[in-house]
Amino acid sequence: MIAALDHVQLAAPKGSEEALRTYYADTLGMTEIAKPPALAARGGCWFQAGPVQLHLGIEKDFRPAKKAHPGLRVTDIEAYAARLEERGAEVRRDGDLPGHRRFFSHDPVGNRLEFLEPVDG
Repeated sequence: MIAALDHVQLAAPKGSEEALRTYYADTLGMTEIAKPPALAARGGCWFQAGPVQLHLGIEKDFRPAKKAHPGLRVTDIEAYAARLEERGAEVRRDGDLPGHRRFFSHDPVGNRLEFLEPVDG
């Protein structure tokens, strides 16, 4: 049986690690975690916030997915959206998911990310 989601892997182009670190660590507030040595040689970088891990792996002929994305649950979504905007990241609000406030953003290589917070009541 599946017990939990361990991580989400996103792709990125070769040489994008510094831009990814700026976005995921500085903008989103995640912590970079060390990759195992055998995997570190492949490039890319991994990030964590609480139990949530995002792995960014290098992909030859990279093209960001147009629709696929991780959904990241946040607290105080308006303050979090303001944090992203203050750091120059796109924030596109969307009210189409009942029972949630949410917005979308893209990382520096074009990966789509969804941020959402349940609405009480």
